Amino acid sequence: MLNPRIDRTTPVIVQGITGRAGQMHSRLMQHYGTNIVGGVSPNSKSININELPVFSDCASAVKATGAQASVLLVGAFDLLRAMEDAIAAGIRYLVTPTEGMPAHDALKAWKRCRETATVWVGASTPGMAVPGEAKLGFLPDDSLKPGPLGLMSKSGTLSYESGFRLAQAGVGTSVWIGVGGDPVKGIRYSDLVPFYASDERTRALLVIGEIGGSEEEEFAQALAAHNFNKPAFALIAGRSAPEGVTMGHAGALFHGSHGTYASKRAALEAAGVTVFASLTDMVEGIRSRLR
Repeated sequence: MLNPRIDRTTPVIVQGITGRAGQMHSRLMQHYGTNIVGGVSPNSKSININELPVFSDCASAVKATGAQASVLLVGAFDLLRAMEDAIAAGIRYLVTPTEGMPAHDALKAWKRCRETATVWVGASTPGMAVPGEAKLGFLPDDSLKPGPLGLMSKSGTLSYESGFRLAQAGVGTSVWIGVGGDPVKGIRYSDLVPFYASDERTRALLVIGEIGGSEEEEFAQALAAHNFNKPAFALIAGRSAPEGVTMGHAGALFHGSHGTYASKRAALEAAGVTVFASLTDMVEGIRSRLR
């Protein structure tokens, strides 16, 4: 079973730490409390960044720091090589915010992660977090209130706003996973159902989805298959989008009647999920249910 629950003791490295994004986000993750123990940059001669040691490869970083997780802030065409470096070094949590990873590279990465039981969050993800413990990626701190609600999302921006409003209403999250919007990626909603079902600190589950793709329908099937008995909620973006227009993430594709707002809502409601029509309704509905 995939287990994404990290904590403040989990040692984390940042691949691509010498770049502008790597320097900034490693500092922000440290500020939140994430145990960033070093960075990797194959072409760098830097001794340290943000007072963190920089290594030429993941094997050296793991040997020196015991790193178990990596945030990969590298370019789309460098991502597969960087992931393979991390996996070969024994790192089993990979978060890849980079958008637009070539599909063939993503397929190779997916296969390798499955073979090694590596938790891959991405591509095109804002990251993952256990609020109050650690975050990997660039989820905003104001949205990360500890609490009993599991949260999964394809959209970054909508999930930030949802997390913030829920936090303001007194509802915090247990484990937050941004599964990402690329068509080929690591973990999907359905993969995480067994974890949330068994996680004692998760009392309910929220999925923030969008039109296009089949993930929400797969999620509904997984709920039924695992006899998920906790309250489940959903907010699906794109209800008023014009039919036949390409919009949103690269993975937001329609296949016949699948992928539409109506098909997603019908599948989710058939699985016992409460689907909200608006962000305001969602916040009030979840707050009332979990009060």
